[in-house]
Amino acid sequence: MSSSAAHLLTSLPLGTRVVVRYRIEDGLTDALGNLAARDDLSCTISGRRGDVVVPLTAVTAAKPVPPPPPRRGPRTPTVG
Repeated sequence: MSSSAAHLLTSLPLGTRVVVRYRIEDGLTDALGNLAARDDLSCTISGRRGDVVVPLTAVTAAKPVPPPPPRRGPRTPTVG
């Protein structure tokens, strides 16, 4: 794990929106969402697709990200 990524994940308050890049069997992947939990071995990222538990030893990078943009309202048909 990157020592700066480890420090960041342990210093951010729970609830912070983050993106975490980590190693998986076939390469690398990202988890985007709120930092929901953490312990000495892992952190949990709660995103749109559910919770992802990321082993801290697999983390290669992490950073806080801004909140998602607001959802757009339904489109209304143009009368013309």
